[in-house]
Amino acid sequence: MRIPKGKLLAIGGAEDKGTDREKGDEYRNNLNFFELGILRRIVSEVGGTSSRIEVITTASTIPYEVGENYLDAFGKIGCTDVGLIHIRNREDALQPDYLERISKCAGVLFSGGNQLRLTSIFGGTEFLRLIKERYIREHFLVAGTSAGAMAMSNTMIYEGNAARAYLKGEVKITTGLGFMENVIFDSHFEKRGRFVRLAQSVSANPSCIGIGLGEDTGMLITQGNRMEAIGSGLVIIIDGHDIRYSNLADIPEGNPLSIENLKVHFCAKGNGYLVQERTFVELMGASTTPVMTDVY
Repeated sequence: MRIPKGKLLAIGGAEDKGTDREKGDEYRNNLNFFELGILRRIVSEVGGTSSRIEVITTASTIPYEVGENYLDAFGKIGCTDVGLIHIRNREDALQPDYLERISKCAGVLFSGGNQLRLTSIFGGTEFLRLIKERYIREHFLVAGTSAGAMAMSNTMIYEGNAARAYLKGEVKITTGLGFMENVIFDSHFEKRGRFVRLAQSVSANPSCIGIGLGEDTGMLITQGNRMEAIGSGLVIIIDGHDIRYSNLADIPEGNPLSIENLKVHFCAKGNGYLVQERTFVELMGASTTPVMTDVY
């Protein structure tokens, strides 16, 4: 695969959109998201507030509500040239108007919802081909949150109860949208206890790096390889290349897994990871993780 000129931004979901916080929730991990957050980074990466962003709500069952939330959120940071693409089925994806809009925007954002809707509706379409082509050939941003992030890779988790993920067969995997190879994304990672779910996915596909995205947290990926953690939470990297023992191939479905020598890395804001080299980078971003004080 060619080295892409564009960037990917995989977000773990529940990104703070600058909405009013409930009493007692004044801080999110002591970071002011609205000043330092992910939506501002999206706007920056597409070239500023005058650049066009298309929000694709296909994964969601409440697309109009989700779309309005994003219009409001982007508007609060001065970005008003934002379009909503409410594609609901494969027939919608064939409409020339949507292709024209994708050809003219500076970046797209896939909303959350159900990642299987994204792959089943967009797989093999001209709509997806055009987004991929622009990502490869141009300085074009492809962002996705929650389901939108999980669908970015070639290998995608589409089902798996976190409480039963330690049992063989409980995690279901299929082909994603294919913007990036040799990785598997999972979202809402620590909030929904999905470590074992991603570990099983990696043990079944040890050529892939597992990327567990915390809420209000993301990985900005350049050159299809260099990943920088952004946002207020944590990204957990699971590397299965050096697994020495796994019983996955030998046990019946429904039995507990046994895996030796999984490698795990924790990435906070500013840390990074090189996928091809399988290397943690202390300082990938412009600044290191802030030191927090006065935490109660």
